[in-house]
Amino acid sequence: MSLTKKIDFALIIGVQNANPNGDPLNGNRPRADFFNIGEITDVCLKRKIRDRLQENGEVIFVQSDEKKTDGMTSLKNRAESDEFGLGKKAFEVKKGADKVKQKDETKNLACQKWFDVRTFGQVFAFSSKDGEGSGVSIAIRGPVTIQSAFSVAPVNITSNQIVKSVDSDDKEGKNARMGMKHRVDSGIYVAFGAMSPQLAERTGFSDGDAEKIKAVLTKLFEGDASSARPEGSMQVLKLIWWEHNCKAGQYSSAKVHGSLKVNSDGSYELNNLDGLVPAEIDGF
Repeated sequence: MSLTKKIDFALIIGVQNANPNGDPLNGNRPRADFFNIGEITDVCLKRKIRDRLQENGEVIFVQSDEKKTDGMTSLKNRAESDEFGLGKKAFEVKKGADKVKQKDETKNLACQKWFDVRTFGQVFAFSSKDGEGSGVSIAIRGPVTIQSAFSVAPVNITSNQIVKSVDSDDKEGKNARMGMKHRVDSGIYVAFGAMSPQLAERTGFSDGDAEKIKAVLTKLFEGDASSARPEGSMQVLKLIWWEHNCKAGQYSSAKVHGSLKVNSDGSYELNNLDGLVPAEIDGF
């Protein structure tokens, strides 16, 4: 059975002397706007959700390079693999075949196999190379959406020049060994998300799947340490979880998210919404 209730959620994230999400187009400095409001992109957050789910034994389609479990070199190879995917035939439409029917069958198989596909959705666009038919393009719209996390106040970014342990090129001299390291000194970030029962009906995302997402959200940064994010420098302080009493939801997501006010010290206030009391869960 697919998701039976609309769900909204919020993450309150604490950052201390870490680079929560570097911008590769800006020297890997922490992402921030003109007013120094920090940002952790939705793509970054979904990457961490996928990683935590994969560590819990779930089958993930979009795997990070350092956490690959199947040796596949690309998403295309993974999708078309007979051992780890659906096989090449699932993504080729032979002449005279019912394209709509095959797309639906492939979509259903993909959603059943990969947790992140039935959660966040995915686009499959593969072409035929044998000349016997046309390729297939499948867009799966996932029921779980998450917004970028933004800091509740401007963040202070510190940049230090460092000496690299390995030269970046063949040139000799001091400059080849110098680099920059950036960090947010301290900050509180907030991200909002939602789960749609209507879209869950199309992918098979269930109440059990929602509980699995709920479980990993509280430990989003465990096992995610790096030089830029030392162990303990990032933490989910609180997960606010609103479960509506119906598929349509008692209130709009905008109104639910707007009922939460987070302060710069990590404390928060919740405005009362009649009939909708959230669970307030401490981070791991």
